[in-house]
Formats: sequence, C-alpha cells, structure tokens
Amino acid sequence: MEMMKMEMQFYMAQHHFSHSQKQKPAVRRVKLPEDCSLQEERESLPKQTRAFAPHADVFRAEILTFRHTEEFSNCVLKVIFVGINASDINYSAGRYDPSVKPPFDAGFEGIGEVVGLGLSASSHYTIGDTVAYFGSGAFAEYTVVPTKESVPVPSVKPEFLTLLVSGATAYIALKRLGDLAKGETVLVTAAAGGTGQFAVQFAKQAGCHVVGTCSSNEKAGFLKTVGCDRPINYTSEDLGRTLRKEYPRGIDVVYESVGGSVFELAVNSLATKGRLIVIGFISGYQSASGIPSIKGGTLPVKLLQKSASVRGFFLPHFPSDYREALGSMMQMFAKGKLVCEVDCGELSQEGRFTGLESVFRAVDYMYAGKNLGKVVVEVAPPSVSNSKL
Repeated sequence: MEMMKMEMQFYMAQHHFSHSQKQKPAVRRVKLPEDCSLQEERESLPKQTRAFAPHADVFRAEILTFRHTEEFSNCVLKVIFVGINASDINYSAGRYDPSVKPPFDAGFEGIGEVVGLGLSASSHYTIGDTVAYFGSGAFAEYTVVPTKESVPVPSVKPEFLTLLVSGATAYIALKRLGDLAKGETVLVTAAAGGTGQFAVQFAKQAGCHVVGTCSSNEKAGFLKTVGCDRPINYTSEDLGRTLRKEYPRGIDVVYESVGGSVFELAVNSLATKGRLIVIGFISGYQSASGIPSIKGGTLPVKLLQKSASVRGFFLPHFPSDYREALGSMMQMFAKGKLVCEVDCGELSQEGRFTGLESVFRAVDYMYAGKNLGKVVVEVAPPSVSNSKL
C-alpha cells in the first residue's frame, strides 16, 4: 500500500513552557519506511496532530517515506498518556545538549497504542498493542518510536508510565550506588513525588529504616502507607533539628533531588561511610543557570571526616540496567508489591490534565509542589478495548 503522507501541525512551548517569545515556524520531516503497514488504521489517522517543542510558535512536520532498512523497526503510536518530569525544564532550556537548537521536541516518556508498523516492527507488535516508550519528543499526539526504545505493557494504565523514568531512576540508583544494607537509615527528599515514592518503597524492601521529607500532612499520610517509617513535614517541623535529635548517629544513605540548602543539610547529616545520591536539584531548575547555589568550600573536609561520598546519578548513563529494572518493577506492580501513585491533576484549580494544552499546567503544578505521586497528562482517551489483562 502506498505510504500515506500526513501533515502535522505542532504547537510549541518555549523555555519553562511559556507562550511568550514566539519565533517563526520551522519545518521538520519525520520519516517512515515505505513498507510501513498501517492497514485500515492508516485511514483513521488524523490529518493534523500536535506536539510540543521549546522556543517556537508553530512547527509543521510532514511524514515522508524512506528506504533505510535499519529504520524499518519503527512503529507509529497514538499517544494516550505522557509523564511530566522536573528535568523537562532543563531539556527545553537546552542544558542537556547545548548543541541542539530550537525548535526540538520535548517530553521524555509516554504510553500509546500502535497504529502503524514498519516491516520488521511487525515481528514485535501488532496494530492495537499498548506500548510504553522512553525517549525525547514524548509530548505529541502521534509519535514514531523505534521498537528498541519501547516496551509492551498489558494495558493503557498511567501507573505503568510511572516506572519508565521515575521508578527506573530510584531502582537503579539505589541498587548501583546506594549499597543498601538491612538496618541502615535512608533519607528520601521530596519523598511523595514521582521518583521519591519509589525510593521509599525500594529502601523499605531492602530492610532499611526510611525517613521521607514532604510538604503536607496529606503527603505524610501517604508516605506511611508505602512504608515510610518517619515522614517529616518540613512545613511544620524543622528538618535539620529533627534529624539531629532523632538520628544522632547520622543517615547512611540519602536519595536527594531538591538541592540547595536541602543538599547541604543532607551532607551534614551523613553518618560515617554515608552515601549521598544526587538524582537532581529541582530547587534550581527555574533559575537562569538551572543550578542552585551551595556552600561547597567545606564539602571535601566533611566527606573526609566521615569517609562519606556524594554520588551523581543520570538515568541515560545506565542503559544496561534499564530492561531488568523495568521488568522487575512491572512484576512487583502486577503482584501488588509496588504502589505507583499517579496525579493527573484532578484536585488542581482547572481540573484534570487532559490534552497537550495541559502540559503547561502540569509542569507548573509540579513546580508548585502540589502533586502527590507522578504527574501525568492524558493526551487522548484510550480505545474502548485494549487491555490484555
């Protein structure tokens, strides 16, 4: 069947997903194999679809054919859910790869339904399958995904989306860098957030005593339900004073994502041979540099005095661990041994996050610290019957 050409109109977002400073439209070509078998579903694809990319107003993309056999493994997905991450702002600001100039696609993760297949992709999926994917350009209504960057999931549930970045970060970071031992004390900052909820559970599964910071009594209550031994609501308790009083020997492992003064407090709270894992520093992402300031002059002395260490973790640096982590977490979730809390914005002022337009709201909602669990946007409603459970 001759390859159908679609013209896509992409609505863009600038740095921090603002509507200001719009630029002239840019053109991008997204290629699909001429052997791509869309079957009858091809005819149902809309003539126009949209996606977000920073620093642009309108972004037009035309799907064309190509003949490179190595790209025959692509599949076309109708996107149902996309995940919001604190680092979306870093990516849209060009901090991950300064050589990439806008406009470029934003978003890291999504779940969708297969509506088109390349020649070799048909050996992995069939039309209608549910697929989760981890890669740039997730904020779109339809997207092209290589099969090697995707994983089949039983159904279109946003809970599966929580595992792709947030869950995998906690799982791999604690396993590879945490060196957790039974009976140790683990501190998780932003513990009720997208990745913090998983760090709490994995540390508890390892037999550790878990302390978690949060910003409300509601979040503290949630943390207790997922195994946190000592939730600390820092809006009503002094975090530093509480740690010094209740944990005088210090903290063995810190899973840290806030940065700034919280990072400094975590360093000061480390026990002898303590390990501090830095997975982010959200407190500085909205600044011009994206990096919160710290008083690091005495850091070497503090680490030396305690034989302690600070270890950085960036998920793309651990590709060999990803599949095992995802498979293990999916098994735990299926057996009811892992809670994947999702926040789709039902309690936000403007209601549930639906449609690409709500990505703006979802990012602001997360940075305001209002979320409990992973922030997820429903791009489109799933098909009536796509579950394989």
